Amino acid sequence: MRVGGRRYAPPAMGWPDGWLDAVTRDHRPGKKPRYEVATHMKIDPRGQRFSAALSAIVLAIVLITGSGWLLAAQAAVFGVGAVLGLRYSPYGLIYRWLIRPRLGPPREMEDAAAPRFAQGAGLVISIIGVIGYAAGVTPLGMAGAAAALAAAFLNAAFGVCLGCEMYMLVHRIWPGQHGVAPPEPDKEVAA
Repeated sequence: MRVGGRRYAPPAMGWPDGWLDAVTRDHRPGKKPRYEVATHMKIDPRGQRFSAALSAIVLAIVLITGSGWLLAAQAAVFGVGAVLGLRYSPYGLIYRWLIRPRLGPPREMEDAAAPRFAQGAGLVISIIGVIGYAAGVTPLGMAGAAAALAAAFLNAAFGVCLGCEMYMLVHRIWPGQHGVAPPEPDKEVAA
């Protein structure tokens, strides 16, 4: 199937939902077909808020019960989201299969890089909490769970993604990530 000059395989063919820009093909005469995989996947921002709401519920239960095992399970969810992407995280799958079909299409899609970074930040914070609970340092475990709960609640309730803001800050601090040319030594001014 072709959409806007790009090859698109619908989800029924085994491709993840939304891979519209994932595979492109060069059709110039005399050229061998060339396939490219896009580096920037787009996600539905409503799914991110749904995942944050479920995470907030789980993290609140962790704080109430003091369960290090439940925090470890939430850390695993964060890890899957950070490594494999939000579409393959357990909460992303629940959203994609049960919630999104009942909603209309999103007004806009957003780049998945910042939310994946946020999942990685949640993973680190959750691991710190798991280590606290496992080592018997309950205040450290509670602090890790509380920090993750605060971030998840802000995202779920107000749409403020602290991990996404950290991602943007990192890209402002290290502009080399955006392909900015390094300074030329013969044109630098000594300080």
